[in-house]
Amino acid sequence: MTKIVNHWIGGKTAEGASGTYGPVTDPATGEVTTKVAFASVEEVDAAVAAAKDAFTAWGRSSLAQRTSILFRFRALLDERRDDIAALITAEHGKVHSDALGEVARGLEIVDLACGISVQLKGELSTQVASGVDVAAIRQPLGVVAGITPFNFPAMVPMWMFPLAIACGNTFVLKPSEKDPSAAVLLGELLAEAGLPDGVFNVVHGDKVAVDRLLEHPDVKAVSFVGSTPIARYIHTTASANGKRVQALGGAKNHMLVLPDADLDAAADAAVSAAYGSAGERCMAISAVVAVGSIGDELVRKIRERAEKIKIGPGNDPTSEMGPLITKVHRDKVASYVSGAADEGAEVVLDGTGYTVDGHENGHWIGISLLDKVPTGAKAYQDEIFGPVLSVLRVDTYEDGVALINASPFGNGTAIFTRDGGAARRFQLEIEAGMVGVNVPIPVPVGYHSFGGWKDSLFGDHHIYGNDGTHFYTRGKVVTTRWPDPADAPAGVDLGFPRNH
Repeated sequence: MTKIVNHWIGGKTAEGASGTYGPVTDPATGEVTTKVAFASVEEVDAAVAAAKDAFTAWGRSSLAQRTSILFRFRALLDERRDDIAALITAEHGKVHSDALGEVARGLEIVDLACGISVQLKGELSTQVASGVDVAAIRQPLGVVAGITPFNFPAMVPMWMFPLAIACGNTFVLKPSEKDPSAAVLLGELLAEAGLPDGVFNVVHGDKVAVDRLLEHPDVKAVSFVGSTPIARYIHTTASANGKRVQALGGAKNHMLVLPDADLDAAADAAVSAAYGSAGERCMAISAVVAVGSIGDELVRKIRERAEKIKIGPGNDPTSEMGPLITKVHRDKVASYVSGAADEGAEVVLDGTGYTVDGHENGHWIGISLLDKVPTGAKAYQDEIFGPVLSVLRVDTYEDGVALINASPFGNGTAIFTRDGGAARRFQLEIEAGMVGVNVPIPVPVGYHSFGGWKDSLFGDHHIYGNDGTHFYTRGKVVTTRWPDPADAPAGVDLGFPRNH
């Protein structure tokens, strides 16, 4: 019997009522293992209504109450991390170790939310004028929504809802319909931790559900992670409906390798950053820019390492890389490799014919490495979101920086060098939101914020960290004047002397 994933509304399972379902496949076999209920407008409205009702009490709850629940939730997450990872592997396809790493990075933000009291401290200025004090406080927004991608079905939601609910908001999550089960399990664990009904809700679906969240008058803010075209649409539509928006888009992350770099370390970094999680991550390194004469040796070292990667089902402990999420996506990724030579690139490794014995119907693709890629090639221009690494050649550091800064994306970038002066120049001159120095994937730790520049971010706030706290709260300034008790009207005795 096919498993059905339903919604999570008001602290309990809500069976899909629209009659519309989407397929969820096991990427390693290509088999449909699950159906996910797609929400109608009315079902989205029910989730928002549950969140709105819950906000009445949750928005006034104490910080101690919120953080104590989050501490219990964190303990349950830690206890059940293998179960969450197994769901991710079954529906996304990534290997179990990658799935466990995803849960661990999500836990970082839960840790941050458990200590939210420090971030929510206000400010006070006394005696700004005679007898006048001014205080600045932060208050929750109300109902907020998160729309999250398939590539990190547990981590990206946890980049959003722990901070949102810690700040006193209630939350409606619309996860990817391709791997929805982890989101529901998170809801169940929150309920087990004691979160009041309606504070966290999950609705599954497609554009119908997304558009309703973007236009719903009771949704005050929307967080999104996904592709650039959809991020732009989310930002434009939600902003037009008066909502606060943080919409993180796509990427084309470059790694600049200078002639003085440790090429073994650079090759190790390029392989792990390009092919980890099968390249299905917005912080993947998809373009290596080799400066000067090191290109041939660097490509050779990358190839040697890439050819050793073991590809197989995510639940096989020996696998280092799993399949892609869907056959459609697999075929799209393959098309960039198949057309690369015609666009002037040299195909060093072609993974398009790869398959796994016994799993021939899985969404398999092998490692692909392209060298001497022209900047006009589609393999360079587009975000491929698969295990394809492009190597570009430039003569100088300045040429490399100019090439990277010409990209419409500005998510993350890295430089590999032994020269501190060159690294310092790079971090100041490069036009990207996250920079690594001899670090290939510069994803910030939880107490710093994550986000890019240019077409990689729409909105004013990065996600999690201090920006996350500010996004999920709004500031209020209170100016106060109280009469001195000693000046009370005659006949009113407050015990203060009148000879001051």
